[in-house]
Amino acid sequence: MNIGNIGNAELMTIGPDEAVVTFSTEGDERVASRIGSHEVTTVGPYHVARVTGLEPGTEYELEVDGASHDHCLPATFMTLERPPGRLLTTIATANDVHFGEIECGRVGDVLEDEIGPIFRSEAGEPPYPETMNRAVIAEMEALDPDAVILKGDLTNVGAEDEFQAFLDAYGQLGPRMHWVRGNHDAMTDPTLGAGKAPYTVELDGVTLAVLDTVIPGIDRGQLSTNQIQWLDDLARSSTAPILVFGHHHIWNLEAGYPGGEYFGVNPADSIAFAEVVGRHESIAGYFAGHTHRNRVRQFAGARHVPFCEIACTKDYPGAWAEYWVYEGGYTQAVRRVVAPEAMAWSEKTRHMFAGLYRDYALGPLEHRCFTYRF
Repeated sequence: MNIGNIGNAELMTIGPDEAVVTFSTEGDERVASRIGSHEVTTVGPYHVARVTGLEPGTEYELEVDGASHDHCLPATFMTLERPPGRLLTTIATANDVHFGEIECGRVGDVLEDEIGPIFRSEAGEPPYPETMNRAVIAEMEALDPDAVILKGDLTNVGAEDEFQAFLDAYGQLGPRMHWVRGNHDAMTDPTLGAGKAPYTVELDGVTLAVLDTVIPGIDRGQLSTNQIQWLDDLARSSTAPILVFGHHHIWNLEAGYPGGEYFGVNPADSIAFAEVVGRHESIAGYFAGHTHRNRVRQFAGARHVPFCEIACTKDYPGAWAEYWVYEGGYTQAVRRVVAPEAMAWSEKTRHMFAGLYRDYALGPLEHRCFTYRF
């Protein structure tokens, strides 16, 4: 969508004290963006208008010169409430980074592939997974989080050289970097990454619990009885809030029990997982990838805890997420990688699947950015 010379203006991220708008122009146009009384001028073709110093839980008017308001660029928005208490720790996550992938927009079915378009890096350009991940790593380094969790699909087909490329890149983050495999990582060697999870990462005021949801050789997910019991025992004994991470999303607990196969964690294991969440006040969220979209679901039987999916890093919107954990809760903020070469690729790939990918992958603002109180 282009409005005048402004392309794809989106209120991408909000927090308790900031907001970020991204958009593009055909060239190096200068564009003013206004949030309340704050004004920022950016220079194209790829624009990132970030305003800080906002008040938590406050409504602000939003204007971008030359852009009309729509569901991605609202006329007003509310900043997030800041959780009560002291800030204890920060966490960064990414998923579906796909080192080794060379074509973007294929889903493995010939008929679906015909939807198109299919994108590849141009001759002489670095492979796009390297471009996108290099930019995300730089942004994570600038955040300087206490822990980084890579939630699976680290590679294209689980080849050793692809996995090594992942380790070489994200290894720059040092011992705070932790990972778990996804379905793509068990396509060539079913033992790659097996046995690493479940495990915990202990941080100030919060425990991170990492689960392995992979069934080697297929794209569907599971949670073994041993892992369910492990999480149950952990939650029973924990005195700190627990944030749970894995690759596959869970089944919709409020839907009728499906016949056939399910793309995420199978219904029986999803129900068992949700029952653990429902029993233990300590579990405060589950964070997955796999679907390449931003979505949050909450279920009464699981205490309305957020079950989150975060969009992929390798293409539009070039997502990663950060979490600010306070004594009384946490905030989630999904970021769009903003290095110019990464934005150029994500602007191109937003048009996948006959132009429908943007709305699917981006998701509503409240699914990207929210505050949850313990």
